[in-house]
Amino acid sequence: MIGYATLGTNDIDAALTFYDALLATAGGKRLMQMPDDRKLTFYGAGAAKPMLVIGKPYDGQAATAGNGTMVALAADSRAQVDQVHAKAIELGGADEGAPGIRGPEDMGFYGAYFRDLDGNKLCVFKMG
Repeated sequence: MIGYATLGTNDIDAALTFYDALLATAGGKRLMQMPDDRKLTFYGAGAAKPMLVIGKPYDGQAATAGNGTMVALAADSRAQVDQVHAKAIELGGADEGAPGIRGPEDMGFYGAYFRDLDGNKLCVFKMG
């Protein structure tokens, strides 16, 4: 159902360096970049799958992290959750919650939380 989610940045070059390395850890890659000043860059595992878009805000104002806004990235394994979280921190992201079980054990939600260089909150998770 989700086609893509967009996160704003104030430093497109730093953001793309961050997401190129981070999303490679999660099996994603750059799929497309718009040729305008905003440089909207689409990442994913394929154009027919959900994507994450990074770019400068359309209105030209400063990008800000939304309070209560978060993008969750699905992982293939708990080990990949650990790897993506570690890569985010290595790349200068901020830890918002180390990898581990969240909620009832029988739900099997294993997740980790971090913020990117612009303060956008992300989760990487594996169900089961």
